[in-house]
Amino acid sequence: MSWELALWLLALCAPLLLVVQLVRFLRADGDLTLLWAEWQGRRPEWELTDMVVWVTGASSGIGEELAYQLSKLGVYLVLSARRAQELERVKRRCLENGNLKGKDILVLPFDLTDRSTHEAATKAVLQEFGRGFFNALRTELTAYPGIIISNICPGPVQSSIVKNALTEEVTKIVGRDGDQSYKMSTSRCVRLMLISMANDLKEVWIADQPFLLLGYLWQYMPTWAWWITNKFANKRIETFKRGMDADSSYFSTLRKKSN
Repeated sequence: MSWELALWLLALCAPLLLVVQLVRFLRADGDLTLLWAEWQGRRPEWELTDMVVWVTGASSGIGEELAYQLSKLGVYLVLSARRAQELERVKRRCLENGNLKGKDILVLPFDLTDRSTHEAATKAVLQEFGRGFFNALRTELTAYPGIIISNICPGPVQSSIVKNALTEEVTKIVGRDGDQSYKMSTSRCVRLMLISMANDLKEVWIADQPFLLLGYLWQYMPTWAWWITNKFANKRIETFKRGMDADSSYFSTLRKKSN
């Protein structure tokens, strides 16, 4: 092949490759490293089996879904949150739909914000299982060799977090979820989280468009990101004060998400 023909083919293929990558990015729901790991990386079904995973915030939302998907992988589970009754409900469903027995799940209610309870809770987990993999770790642990920290950065996800959020009054909550169909399904978010855990990824971004694009803007073009954020800030605040999902007013026309 002559150099002229090679250069001609390169000039022809380069714009096509850029278009393909742009289309892939517009359809992406995670950063490119994470999506590569999903395609070519290690599977959670291979890597996470027989681990002990302590899920905090396991009574609802992402934590609840994480418990369900982990229970199907054959891990040992520790479920923590403030509401013991809800944790028992999650445990029952894990046993019904997963591959675990009752002895494989420890329900450990406690308030994560109460630091005085952390030591006793950790001792309880170690006494029960002898080891642990935590879904929430502080960056100070990077000083300890052998501990891998994955910083998960999710965008809007379908959950009850909006319903439980405060409005303009400290004692008043939103109380209703509204239409969350434009948000990423919790099951998809958790699947990508498990992939990041299986591949030891240090930081991942999980979000549908346009939220993923905004994440890239904050990383590489923060001035533009500030401008866009400020354009929508007042509208979001007013919507939230009315007891509604802050994003629903201008993202409700996005493509519908399946659960």
